[in-house]
Amino acid sequence: MVRLFVNVDHVATLRQQRAVAYPDPVVAAALCELAGADGITVHLREDRRHIQDRDVRVLRETVRGVFNLEMAALPEMVDIAIATKPHFCTLVPERRAERTTEGGLDVLGRRADLAMVVKRLSGAGIGVSLFIDPDPAVVRASAELGVGTIELHTGDYCDAAPGDDERRQLSRLAVGARAVVESGLRLAAGHGLDYRNVAPVAALPHMEELNIGHGLIARAVMLGMERAVAELKGIIAAAAAGGAG
Repeated sequence: MVRLFVNVDHVATLRQQRAVAYPDPVVAAALCELAGADGITVHLREDRRHIQDRDVRVLRETVRGVFNLEMAALPEMVDIAIATKPHFCTLVPERRAERTTEGGLDVLGRRADLAMVVKRLSGAGIGVSLFIDPDPAVVRASAELGVGTIELHTGDYCDAAPGDDERRQLSRLAVGARAVVESGLRLAAGHGLDYRNVAPVAALPHMEELNIGHGLIARAVMLGMERAVAELKGIIAAAAAGGAG
């Protein structure tokens, strides 16, 4: 079974546009879980553009499934994670000027500081995932850091033009996924996935979880949260059942 983790960041984005108390990502997370989501993901950014510290604290207390905290590999964020104890943290790259995450972590160039962050989080009993591009060399370097999960960046695949380019990017994901499994790590994927493009990724052998936010939240605005989650769960389940793992 491929698990669906719903990222509720963009519920908080709508709230922060007016600096009011609604819509509340905590309420959105509860609705997602009632509809069958297996976990909830949020990204606490250094600039606090959407998710706030309060959200992380309350979500940790209320999420019934898996709570995944995305964050930059910064001392402040590590301190927050250790204080709130999410089930696991996904380390992601972060730039102030970006609209959204633009690529995977530079694991090869940041081995030393990533190793320190992984050690601190693991020592506190928190699972660690790295968000990386589907490059076997980066996968192997990530495995050496002692993480348990790799989340492959699917943005290039999602942005690719239909046809040869899309197939090329899906092939890259398949190669990266195989390297993750061969390294003995759990396989996850996310970024830019939606109802149109998720099936081939869900069908990759040994895929365990997908993190999906913007596409699902956008659909929920039109159809309601429960229906949006249920529809996406159905697409993922059908694709995974037709795949090789």
